[in-house]
Amino acid sequence: MESRVVVDENARAPRPRGVGYGSSSGGRIRTNVVRVLLVGLIVALCGGCVTNNEGLVPEGPPLDVQKVPEIAALLPSKVTDSGKLQVGVNIPYAPNEFKDADGNIVGFDVDLMNAVAAVLGVEAVFNQADFDKIIPAIQSGSYDLGMSSFTDSKEREKTVDFVTYYSAGIQWAQRPDKPVDPNNACGLRVAVQTTTTEDIDEVPAKSEVCVAEGKPPIDKIKYDSQDDAANALILGRVDALSADSPVTGYAIKRSKGRMEAAGEPFDSAPYGWPIVKGSALGPALQQAMQYLIDNGVYQQIAQTWSVEAGVIEVSKINGAES
Repeated sequence: MESRVVVDENARAPRPRGVGYGSSSGGRIRTNVVRVLLVGLIVALCGGCVTNNEGLVPEGPPLDVQKVPEIAALLPSKVTDSGKLQVGVNIPYAPNEFKDADGNIVGFDVDLMNAVAAVLGVEAVFNQADFDKIIPAIQSGSYDLGMSSFTDSKEREKTVDFVTYYSAGIQWAQRPDKPVDPNNACGLRVAVQTTTTEDIDEVPAKSEVCVAEGKPPIDKIKYDSQDDAANALILGRVDALSADSPVTGYAIKRSKGRMEAAGEPFDSAPYGWPIVKGSALGPALQQAMQYLIDNGVYQQIAQTWSVEAGVIEVSKINGAES
């Protein structure tokens, strides 16, 4: 089946902040007229709404990442010949991937992928696409890998391989005056981003328990972006938000007190970069990632973005536990 891929005009991201290159290194959103007309009204109603492209980008320490020839030698010839890694990314999903005030693609994932590319002696080129189009585009050869906070799951491993780089849980959010129990949300409206783990697995499973107990199901409300989901909660259109822990935490920080955590994170699972099954790119990415873990660069990048709670010690190919 043909997949339409939307390529961002800013696809070639600038050199990552704080990452220096030595001489040996190479370098989901629908819009319509109605939505545009509503912008002024939404701004008036929502002084504390979440937007992930306001340019609040943290400054990290300078990092010197050099090409490692023995790891770079593992790359498939397609990547070596082009000197580029074509990366599919969905925006916004701050703090992992979003745009700054100048329209550049930035975030924890972006800095990490640029560092991985430096180890491999190539350039990471970021191509913006709908979340649910990224894996089909990898399978068709349009992208080499995906980088959009993909949860590595046994189900997804049936179609692609994953190289793990982080561990995230699920974190619910609520309005301060409307407490919610994630384990007793029957009959409530819960916002999720479409095609995420929360949309496909977590909230439906909770809703099934509600029905089995004779209670009303959860009213799952799907949004194209995490911005939209968070703002729906702030505006009172939903009762709660379910998203990955780093994303919910970042949205809470940006909400000016109009959102707060509902309970603690749960169901931790690995994030991974999806690639074609059996691709030689897998070992190259895995070893580059492990190199950054071992030399401390990975941890420094995570600390810069305040996501160090989910750092891993070992990168794996297909590390899903469920």
